[in-house]
Amino acid sequence: MPERRIIIYGNAGSGKTTMARGLGLPMLSLDHIAWAGSAVRAPMEESLAALDAFIAQHAEWVIEGCYGDLIEHAAQHATELRFLNPGVETCIANARARPWEPSYCESPEEQQRLLTPLIEFIRAYDTSTDEYGLARHRAIFEAHAGPKREYDRLP
Repeated sequence: MPERRIIIYGNAGSGKTTMARGLGLPMLSLDHIAWAGSAVRAPMEESLAALDAFIAQHAEWVIEGCYGDLIEHAAQHATELRFLNPGVETCIANARARPWEPSYCESPEEQQRLLTPLIEFIRAYDTSTDEYGLARHRAIFEAHAGPKREYDRLP
C-alpha cells in the first residue's frame, strides 16, 4: 500500500479533527504549531520548522488545520488534499456541540468563553480575504495538482 500523507483543511468546526483522528495516522493539528500563546501567532519561521520536523519524522501522516500558509507549505509533501467545506451554519453547529478538548483549552469554562469569538471567526469564513478564508482555501484546492477531494459533509 502506498504511503498516505493527507492534509485536511477548512473552516473551524468543519470536522477536520474528527476526520483526521479516524485515519489512524500520526497526526499534527496546525493549531499546536501556529500559536505561541493565547491569541499570539508564532513566528512563521518557527511554525514552518515545526511542520517540516513533523513531516520528516513520519513516513505517513495527517495534518489538519485552517492556516493557508502552512497548508500550502505542507501540500508539496502530501499524497492527498481534503478540503472540508460543509457551510458556515454546519460549522457553527459543530462548534456549539464540540465537547471539551483539553489539548486546546485548559477548562470547559475557558472553551465556553472562547465560543463566541470562535463563532464570529466561523461566520467570517465566506468573506474573509486572509489565509483562513474560503477564497484562500479554494485557491489552494484549485492549485493542487495531486489527488484532492472537497467534502460538503463528512462521509
